[in-house]
Amino acid sequence: MLVAPEGTGQALEIMLVEDSLLDARLTIESLRRCGIHHRLTLFRDGSEAIEFLHRRGVFARAPRPDVILLDLFLPDTDGVSLLRQLRTDRHLMNIPVVVLTSSDDGTDQNDCEQLGVSSYIRKPFNEDKFLSVIRRLKGLSLAVESAS
Repeated sequence: MLVAPEGTGQALEIMLVEDSLLDARLTIESLRRCGIHHRLTLFRDGSEAIEFLHRRGVFARAPRPDVILLDLFLPDTDGVSLLRQLRTDRHLMNIPVVVLTSSDDGTDQNDCEQLGVSSYIRKPFNEDKFLSVIRRLKGLSLAVESAS
């Protein structure tokens, strides 16, 4: 797990679930360049990500992510299984999920869309497209925050 705070004020809580350190680094660098104040938590397998989301064990005081960036090909629990678990849990079902994957399998994309992902982006991703999705989700997060 890696937590990287940046800037001041209310940070967008981003959870990145990615087993490839190279892909994680590219995603982290894109987020750093975009100028959105965020805090990122990285998990390299789906099982540990689930423990974090359910705030179990060492994650009992974990922050609730505003956005989840999810790879589909993960050790232990794959991305689609993790997404299914999110969508069936009333406490987690409304967290926006952006799938970042190298999969060009139409079934994977269809499964993810059926499970209500906010965006499905193929890797290597277009940074401008990726950052526009993050900015849109940041705006939604701020709107929900101010309404509560």
